Amino acid sequence: MLIEAKDIWKAAGGSPILRGVSLGVAQGQTLAVVGPSGAGKSTLLRRLNYLTPFDRGEASIDGLRLGPETAREGSGGAVRAVRRCLGMVFQDFNLFPHLTALENVALGPRRVLGLSAGEACDRAASLLARVHLAEKAGSYPGELSGGQKQRVAVARALAMQPKALLLDEPTSALDPHLKEEVVRVVEELRAEGMTMVLVTHEYALARRVADRVALLVAGRLEREGTPGEILGAG
Repeated sequence: MLIEAKDIWKAAGGSPILRGVSLGVAQGQTLAVVGPSGAGKSTLLRRLNYLTPFDRGEASIDGLRLGPETAREGSGGAVRAVRRCLGMVFQDFNLFPHLTALENVALGPRRVLGLSAGEACDRAASLLARVHLAEKAGSYPGELSGGQKQRVAVARALAMQPKALLLDEPTSALDPHLKEEVVRVVEELRAEGMTMVLVTHEYALARRVADRVALLVAGRLEREGTPGEILGAG
């Protein structure tokens, strides 16, 4: 398994958010994590790349082990390696408003990977074309639609050449036309063999793009299986 979680627990304010969640994602597979609001879906995603630690259990990302003690041990190298392995696409885009689309995508390769300005810009331009936004390279986030911003965010995550993508409600709050733009890109990435974990409350999206579906309810993994097994025919 490229991504594996074993008995993950997390509590906040004394209340459990994740209750012993275990799941795995094979290379090239797309897993959709679905469930009602407050089920712990986004919390699980953020624990996989250690944006915040969990209380019990362990995660293995491409052979790199993370546990509750990772933060206490000061294992910054391990956490950085995991975050290099997992690209994160946030629900609210998190683009820098003062940078163009091209600059947003090129920033990580320059600052983290050490690419030259020219190399980073070439990579960014190629990735913007890949998500069908070549003509928006010089546009600022404030000049883009929600769907365009989300596709820039996908390109930015891909610019770090991750082995997998974590997508947190990537189509939330988008109207149907803008949503379709993002879904098209996700489908293309799946066809290219990108490993993805997708958190969504939209069952139609999960049916359309996922190989496997994990149903979370009140912090517990209730069921896992094919979209048909978990969600029905739709």
